[in-house]
Amino acid sequence: MTDTMQTLHFQLLPPEPGQDWPPPCEQEIERRYQVVPSVVCAMCCLFGIIYCFFGYRCFKAVMFLTGLMFGSVVIFMLCYKERVLDTQLSVEASVGIGLGIGILCGLVTMLVRSVGLFMVGLLLGLLLAIASLIVMEQFYHPRTVWVPVALLLGIGMLFAVLTLQWQRFFTTLSTAVFGSAIMTVTVDYFIELFLLVQYVYQRLKVAPPQAVCWYSWVILGIWPVLSLLGVLVQWKVTGEGYSHTEGKSWANLGAGYERADPTKDQLSISLLH
Repeated sequence: MTDTMQTLHFQLLPPEPGQDWPPPCEQEIERRYQVVPSVVCAMCCLFGIIYCFFGYRCFKAVMFLTGLMFGSVVIFMLCYKERVLDTQLSVEASVGIGLGIGILCGLVTMLVRSVGLFMVGLLLGLLLAIASLIVMEQFYHPRTVWVPVALLLGIGMLFAVLTLQWQRFFTTLSTAVFGSAIMTVTVDYFIELFLLVQYVYQRLKVAPPQAVCWYSWVILGIWPVLSLLGVLVQWKVTGEGYSHTEGKSWANLGAGYERADPTKDQLSISLLH
């Protein structure tokens, strides 16, 4: 487990003091894939496809997975980075605690709809804030870490509130954006071993500007393309006629109503005679 964690996070480490970043397109990528990270990325890609194209249709599952993800990641980072009861927990213990509390959070977000919608909107806002930081870096480099913090909190809370107001639209948009982001990260791992993730992580830390190669921008371009495709598929195919408030298809309700009409007419005729 320790080797796996080192493999998943080695690309996020900055160079040693006094060492410059190598030219991005000349940097050699040693593709030494390990079984566990590759399997994890493949599973994440599968969940990304479900999120992107079936997110609104699988409303309850999305609510549960969103709460599970938030709870597990936050608790894992707290347990793994901080001392608990004057004891440094191992990776295995941190994962176990994170999953346990994450399952509880997932149940809460699934059973309490307003909490789940708030978390889904918050996730959308965080992703859009990250995209804003990437775009802003091309024109202006922030001087303090409070700039990304303010963007993350401000945009995250804004879209969390908007999702509570317009539930269907922003749930569809959030699941499409998040699912496409997962698939983009998966492609980034198998092509360049998280170099794009490393770049995004440095933007969150307000690290010195680092150039990336052209193929990293190509991989990043997958994100908006898949997001748009996911919204269109959910709007016109998988989510059409479905309402999360009723838990059934409006098309089925309409069909049932039409089937009931002839019987209703015959009953009215018999009563008149």
